[in-house]
Formats: sequence, C-alpha cells, structure tokens
Amino acid sequence: MSKNDRDPWGGKQDNQTPPDLDEVIKKLQDKLANVFGNGSGSGSGNADGNSMKLIGGIALLSLLAWFVFGFYQVSQGEEGVVLRFGSYSNSVGPGLHWNPPLIDRVYKVNIERIESMNLRADMLTLDENIVEVALVVQYRIGSAKDYILEISNPEAGLHNATESALRHVVGSTTMSDVITEGREVMGQQVQKMLQDILNRYHAGMDIRKVSIQDSDPPKAVKASFDDVIKAKEDKERLKNEAESYANSIIPEARGFAQREMEEASAYRDETIARAEGQSNRFLRVLDEYKKAPEVTRQRLYLETMEDIFTKTSKIMIDVEGGNNMIYLPLDKIMNNSAKNESTPAYVSPDTDSAQQSTSVNEQRINDRVREAQDIRRRELR
Repeated sequence: MSKNDRDPWGGKQDNQTPPDLDEVIKKLQDKLANVFGNGSGSGSGNADGNSMKLIGGIALLSLLAWFVFGFYQVSQGEEGVVLRFGSYSNSVGPGLHWNPPLIDRVYKVNIERIESMNLRADMLTLDENIVEVALVVQYRIGSAKDYILEISNPEAGLHNATESALRHVVGSTTMSDVITEGREVMGQQVQKMLQDILNRYHAGMDIRKVSIQDSDPPKAVKASFDDVIKAKEDKERLKNEAESYANSIIPEARGFAQREMEEASAYRDETIARAEGQSNRFLRVLDEYKKAPEVTRQRLYLETMEDIFTKTSKIMIDVEGGNNMIYLPLDKIMNNSAKNESTPAYVSPDTDSAQQSTSVNEQRINDRVREAQDIRRRELR
C-alpha cells in the first residue's frame, strides 16, 4: 500500500466513502497516548492511564502557554504600572518584562508625549458681562501610577478642572481685560490654578502651558466692543505720536535755549571787551593830549571829519566871505582825485570867479582829507 493510499491520521485512503468520525477521534487519542506514553496495556486500566496522560499533556501545554504569554514589551518613553490582583504592585520602565498572566495586569502609559485639550465655554466676567473664551491646555503625564489609579477618567477630570479654573479667573477679571491685553496674564493664572487642582486630586498630570486662543463678546454686542477696542487703539496711537513729538521738540527747544545763552554770553564778552578797549584808547588819547594839546585836538578833529565824510557822499559848504552855498559831490571828487594825480587839471579860460572859488575849495578839502589820511596811517603804524 502506498503512502498516498493513507489518510492524514494513518488510515487507509478510501476514495469512495469518507472516514468515520469516531474512528478519526479514536486514532487522535491513540496518537496523543503514544506521545505521552508507550501505549502498552489492555482493558480499563489502559484507558484510565491514557486519559490521565492526556490531561497531563494538556496541562503542560497550558502551563507553557501561560508562561509565554507573561512576556511583554514596554516601549521607549513609556512606563508600565503593574497591578497584582487589582492592587498596585510596582512600576517598570522601557524594556522586556515578565509578569504572571491572570495574576498581574500591566497598564502602559506614555510619560513623554505632550498631549493637548481644547475648551470653549461662555464665562461671566467681573463686571457681569458674558464672554466666550477658547483655550488650549498642553500637558504630559508626570506620574503614571496616579494617572491610572487615582482618577477613573483623567481626561474628563482635566476638562472639569480646567473649566473650573477658567471660570474663577474670568470671574475676577473685567471684560475689557479679557478681550484685549489681559489674555496672557489670564493664561498664566489658569495654568497655576489648574496645576494646584490636579495636584490636590493626585491626577498625575503636569500642565505645560495654557494658551487663551480667543475671547469674544456675545455676537449681539460684538460690533460695539469692536468700536471700543478701535477707540483704545486710536488712543494709544495718539499717545505715542504725542510722546514722539515731545521727544523731538524738547531737545530742539533746549538746543535753541543753549544757543541763545551762548550768543548772549558772547555778546556780553564782546561788549565788555569793546568798552575796555575804548576806555584804554581814551586814556591813551588823554595822555597824548596832556603832552601836546593842540596837535591832539587837531588830530581828533581830522579823525572826526574823516569819519563823517566817509559816511556821506554829499556835503554843503558855506564859503566864508561869499554869498553862494557850495555843493560838493564827495563821491565824484574822490573818484576824480585819483585821475587828477596822474592828469594835470585843465581850467578853461572862460571859467568865472565862482567856478574858480569852487575849485580852490575843493582843492583845500582834498588836501585836508589827504592830510588826515596820512596822519591816520602814521598812527596805525
């Protein structure tokens, strides 16, 4: 008989009729008996022995499976909490561990991942206004034991604690601060109060950050509050512009005042120096006058006349012994004097006595002026 003529249980293959089920079960029992015993013996004694061996084999396989299923892996960043018969036994870190199944139960918790929770609710402010606040809480599990054992539903507990802390903070803040610049301070206050609540209940969670995402007044009055916010922004802008103008104009005014003081000081020093110079010059002239009164008087007269003549271009002279008033254009005389030094004067034979007298007077004046200039130059030397 070939191997193909036998069924998987060692029987003869029958292509016409299927194998008997009772026969298959009996053969399976015989196979197991051969595994756990030699199969010798007869009668009821052999049947009882085979049954005991079968039970022992099943128990051994069950024990082996129980031992194998006791191994488990704790990943990096996780912490395992071991409960033995429902009570806390110990905590294990990352790696391969073994605990007896059905006796110990292991809960794995990630203690490094940052979790987040969103909350949006209507709150009542200090000034009895309703505002809608939305925030985000970022946290991580600090104690896996407390997180598993102390609170039955940690997420729900965190939600309730966050809402309670937020209502307390918003209830002690005015609406203008809630919807404008007070959000960051509110976030810090909510974070501190929320952490205190969780620590009091041993929730095993560490709050990393609380961010106030949005805070709006009710939709019915939102337009009015937007106008209020815009007015405050305009106020701050105008205030900054005024401070900027003050910061620019005050230094300019101080600089102008300093310049005026320096100019006044310079004018004072100049006036004092000029007065001292004039007084010294007067004293020197007085000394010279005491030595030679006539010469000094004559010199002073000439200097005075020179100063007068240099400030005017026209002069009227009353000629002694005559009835005519002579008009002297000094500007033209001074211009012609230079020409007369190089070109001899020509007098027409038809000139009358008045013209001759005028020429003589002009000549005298020119002489006196030149004399005064010579004296002045000598003094300057």
